[in-house]
Amino acid sequence: MADIVRPEAPSDPARAGSSAIVTVAPDDAGERLDRLIARTLQGVSRSRIKALIEDGQVTQCSANGARQTISDPSARVKPGQIFAIFLPDPEPAAPRAQAISLDVVYEDDDLIVIDKPAGMVVHPAPGNPDATLVNALIAHCGTSLSGIGGVRRPGIVHRLDKDTSGLIVVAKNDAAHAGLARQFALHTIDRAYRAVVWGAPRASTGQIEGNIGRSKSDRKKMAVLRQGGKAALTRYRVLRRWGGLASLLECRLATGRTHQIRVHLASLGHPLIGDPVYGRRSGRHGAAAGPGNRTVPLAFPRQALHACRLGFVHPRTGQNQEFDLELPVDIKSLIKQLDLAAPAQ
Repeated sequence: MADIVRPEAPSDPARAGSSAIVTVAPDDAGERLDRLIARTLQGVSRSRIKALIEDGQVTQCSANGARQTISDPSARVKPGQIFAIFLPDPEPAAPRAQAISLDVVYEDDDLIVIDKPAGMVVHPAPGNPDATLVNALIAHCGTSLSGIGGVRRPGIVHRLDKDTSGLIVVAKNDAAHAGLARQFALHTIDRAYRAVVWGAPRASTGQIEGNIGRSKSDRKKMAVLRQGGKAALTRYRVLRRWGGLASLLECRLATGRTHQIRVHLASLGHPLIGDPVYGRRSGRHGAAAGPGNRTVPLAFPRQALHACRLGFVHPRTGQNQEFDLELPVDIKSLIKQLDLAAPAQ
């Protein structure tokens, strides 16, 4: 059986929690990584181990001290491999209600559709323990959300990144949660995004395919992987071009992976303007070169991505529900800045 060592504290003292080292024994050859760790660490469920792996909390240690983040829970282990597992301290059992204003697009007894502003985190997580959409929803909806879809993420069936604005639907009871979750799993939800990107894709329409998983070099980032990860497909359509400087795209998701649009567009060579993680041509406060190399500052404080359309079948009535939003003020302002830099096409 695998050997285990439990250091009293993680190697990085700035992080709270504990860590453990698991060495693969000969008899464990071919075992799934998540199953092996769960069987070795008493009192830690396999589902939590799987989540830790996907969150980049498990690394493989080599003899020279190098570490490689492992992101695939189903990876098959080999004798002698050594894995370090970071176990964050448990968070409070349930988020608290906070009276935070919400822009409600639609609401009934089963669900609520919100126009989420940029800067709001969807649910509590390390580094963002409160002031999230969930905290606001608990105050708005009362006890009806209790336990639906998990104590820490009540009612949540899909997410938007912190700095992505736009439409998100939340379930208010178990039946609605199950019905919406099923539609997301079957990829029948109609979701469209507006994205302002650097450069201009050659084709007016296209699709980007590439498995997405945790970056091998930076566990805080996602990446398109040649091996491992999860299949992902993004379809895009060019709505507007500013020469070769920038473009406005409509993106539709055939899958729903973490950071999918951001990662896929960056892999295409057209990262989102303002994206601090995946942007390559400019950071949060970039500059656009217009006609005659005239520089126009683009002080955009977030990735230029907006969830503008959401369509689904109501889980109780069976009726089609469709919602559309205009671009928010900040992205409209960005487009005006681009108009100054280069004529739109």
